[in-house]
Amino acid sequence: MPHIWPITGGVPHLTVLCSGLEPDSQCPKLEVAVVTTERARHFYSPQDIPVPLYSDADEWEMWKCRSDPVLHIDLRRWADLMLVAPLDANTLGKVASGICDNLLTCVIRAWDCRKPLLFCPAMNTVMWEHPITAQQLGQLKAFGYVEIPCVAKKLVCGDQGLGAMAEVGTIVDKVKEVLFQHCGSQQS
Repeated sequence: MPHIWPITGGVPHLTVLCSGLEPDSQCPKLEVAVVTTERARHFYSPQDIPVPLYSDADEWEMWKCRSDPVLHIDLRRWADLMLVAPLDANTLGKVASGICDNLLTCVIRAWDCRKPLLFCPAMNTVMWEHPITAQQLGQLKAFGYVEIPCVAKKLVCGDQGLGAMAEVGTIVDKVKEVLFQHCGSQQS
């Protein structure tokens, strides 16, 4: 059974990782797990997440000595696809620079670039328009990561403009498209 692994962080980040894809399954079912950042905990209650939920604390609780499992490595091995949604400006900067200071960014840094990683940028319009944002997006694309572009609308801060995360339906459609491409390439 494929695993989809949403990772929550920042302004609730939803990152999806898919694993266990069966070459002949046409990807009918997905397993889901969530990785959260500490800041994201502000936006949800853990009891509302009906799938396994991982945080920085889980990484350190699992690992006591050299032979113990390392959660960010186990999760990246488990997953066949990763989706980071939203990818805020802070995490974008970290990923583009190779900084891995939490479970989310460690999984991304350890990610096998032969597997799909999709990201959904989301930030204030002024932050979106800052020249460093285009450079950082370019760096992620150079890694082979796939952008699901942000949209223009009224933002949480009240501003109107480009920077809102893509609509959920758009994200789901893109994940399905990439999953089916990935399943097809595994069959070859």
